[in-house]
This record gives sequence, C-alpha cells and structure tokens, in this order.
Amino acid sequence: MADVEASKSLSGLLNGIAQKVYYNNSEITEELLKNELFPEMVQEEFKALHDKMKALLKSIATADMDHAQLEAFLTAQTKRQGGGGVTAEQAAALSRFWKSQRVRVRESLVAQSRWEPGLRGLSWRVDLQTAASRGDALHSGPVALMELELGRAGEDSEFVCLEFDEAKVNQVLKKMANIQKSIDSVVQRS
Repeated sequence: MADVEASKSLSGLLNGIAQKVYYNNSEITEELLKNELFPEMVQEEFKALHDKMKALLKSIATADMDHAQLEAFLTAQTKRQGGGGVTAEQAAALSRFWKSQRVRVRESLVAQSRWEPGLRGLSWRVDLQTAASRGDALHSGPVALMELELGRAGEDSEFVCLEFDEAKVNQVLKKMANIQKSIDSVVQRS
C-alpha cells in the first residue's frame, strides 16, 4: 500500500512540475506540491527530489525522447552511483508520465518558443474581372486573392488579404523555386 501511495505522490509531483513549467499554471508552487504530496518529508529532501525530477523532465522534454530513447536514458539513470541516479520506482513514474504527456509537453514547448504569430490557415482563389461598374471592359487579367490567418496560441486570429496580378504570381513562384533550390543544396550537402 505504501508503494502505491509513493507512486501516486511521485506521479503527482511530475504532473505538478509539468503544470508549472510547461503549462504555465502559476497556482502550482513547490510549497504546494510538498504540502499536498510529501507532507512528512523534510524540506531539504523534498527540494532535492523536486529539483532532480524537474531536471530529468527537462532533459527528456528537450530531447523529445521516443520510447526507446527514454528507456535507455532511464536505465542509465538507475545505474548511476550516488545521489544522482533514480530508483526503479522513479524511473517507472517518469516513463508513465512521459508516455501520457509527451505530445502535450512538446506542443507547449513549441508554443513557448514562438515569439511571432504563426500561420493558422491559408485560402486562395482566382478572380476574373470582366467589366467595370460603368460597363467599360477592363484590360487587366485574372487576379489571385490570398487570405492568411495569423495568430498566437490563446489569441484571436488576424486576417491579411493579399492581391496578386499575373506578374506578381510569377515573381512569387520564381522566389519559391529559388528557396527550393537553396533547401535542396543544403540537404544534399549534409
């Protein structure tokens, strides 16, 4: 029974650290985690456990470890001598946590690393103008209209509408071809 409680407390600690570090939940504090999960533990021992689990989670999350990498990492950690290693129970708790939270932590890290709005959506169409409102025939050709949806996580989107004539579309296509050539040359070098 004590093992089940210890496992639950450790899982709670890992979830609490993730809430604080990756999900920006300011209500979660180190003191709250200690009082709720490890009330009998001495403050220094809890601080050491908290810092070790936080550092291990950071290593796992930064590397975005897959299952095989995680198992190799945790095996190495359990075999470490001295106070730097982890117990088998801690390794199991880390493995369970990462299996259930990997995608969410990854999304949070990606979102935190962006400081510019991201492209959420793009739509386009080609309009043909046949005649002006006065009935005069227009001499311009088709027009490409592109709408970009931009935004940051948790914020409303902004929309930008771009209009291109045939010459501008050709310029954009030429630039895209140049970008593709540059990417291809880098990929082939490595």
